[in-house]
Amino acid sequence: MELPTSLSVPPETVQVVSRLEGAGFEAWCVGGALRDALLGTPQADYDIATSATPEQVQQVFRRTVPVGLLFGTVGVLDDQRRLHEVTTFRRDVSTDGRRAVVEYGVSIEEDLARRDFTINALAYHPIRQEWRDPFRGAIDLARRKIQAVGDAKLRFQEDYLRILRCARFAGRLDFTVVQSTWEAAVAAAPGLRMLSAERVRDEWFKSLKSTRSLDRLAGLWFRIGAAPIWLPELLTTEEREKIDILHNPRERDIPRDPVLLTALLCHYPAAVLTRLKASNAEIARAEALDRSPATPVSADPIDVRRWLALVGEHWKDLAEVWRLRRGNWPLWASTAEVIFQRGEPVRIRDLAITGEDLIAAGFEQGPRLGRVLQSLLARVIEDPALNTPPTLLELAKEVP
Repeated sequence: MELPTSLSVPPETVQVVSRLEGAGFEAWCVGGALRDALLGTPQADYDIATSATPEQVQQVFRRTVPVGLLFGTVGVLDDQRRLHEVTTFRRDVSTDGRRAVVEYGVSIEEDLARRDFTINALAYHPIRQEWRDPFRGAIDLARRKIQAVGDAKLRFQEDYLRILRCARFAGRLDFTVVQSTWEAAVAAAPGLRMLSAERVRDEWFKSLKSTRSLDRLAGLWFRIGAAPIWLPELLTTEEREKIDILHNPRERDIPRDPVLLTALLCHYPAAVLTRLKASNAEIARAEALDRSPATPVSADPIDVRRWLALVGEHWKDLAEVWRLRRGNWPLWASTAEVIFQRGEPVRIRDLAITGEDLIAAGFEQGPRLGRVLQSLLARVIEDPALNTPPTLLELAKEVP
């Protein structure tokens, strides 16, 4: 791939580079935005690498955010309050496979030398319209190859997360991993145990959101050695072959929801998300998918209302997973949608009277009050027309 003589970079990014250079520092656009622009998918967010230290960056710009001072990164806010990540040129002094000790005061070429893959080791100067591509990343882009910068074995030992990034880029870009890089990644895979669950989770979620083929992504995690360590619940090749949507063009219509996709690709998604330290809300959704009846007994409105009373707000997730696994929406999904649109009662809070109303009508507080409400809910699920205060008060008197 021949590098273009110029690249369209957002003017706000150019302004940040210009301010740094005007203050006597060197500054370049770097990172994935350059890669994506060369592949025809330009991004708005360009990272900036500079010879200025974090403290010097904070002196040059009035509004900054300490987004990653430990790693040499300062967030610079422009006039529209958009954040630009500015990172000091650095090289690794030592690393334990999880985090590196870095030093500043190096050149842009040395900074690029510490990056993971050649396609990510490019730099562009938006004012002088100059490129730096010391590891021939443009050629690998043209060849559609993922190749480590320099010694692949060392690159993965420096940060084992690069193994998962290798799988992510291969899946997202539909590139082939160079044999020497692939062999080094597989050999380094035992080091994945050293990573924090949060870093693995973020990489798994990014991969789910960006991959062109979920089936290929799952296969990459198996073959590169990540699945046995972090996702033992991941479906095998034979199990994935039974999910039709993973093997036809409709896959592009799959919602990029990490919880739903984890449920689609893994047994016991709640266990997976708990291990990966996902948010409480994400784990709750996965738990509902694990424990809830997957479908109502039938598409009859009464059966659907009974089912909705059990699964509550998670019914849409259950319907979506059904669609993903079988390739079409279940018959009961449209019935459930109509039930909610009409406001038909399926939960205690949907009843036309409350516990306080029953107490005001002479019912005593205690276990019986809960039984009465549950009984009323069962009646209105059978017949929503019963959900009026006078009718419910009369029905409540019949509950023993």
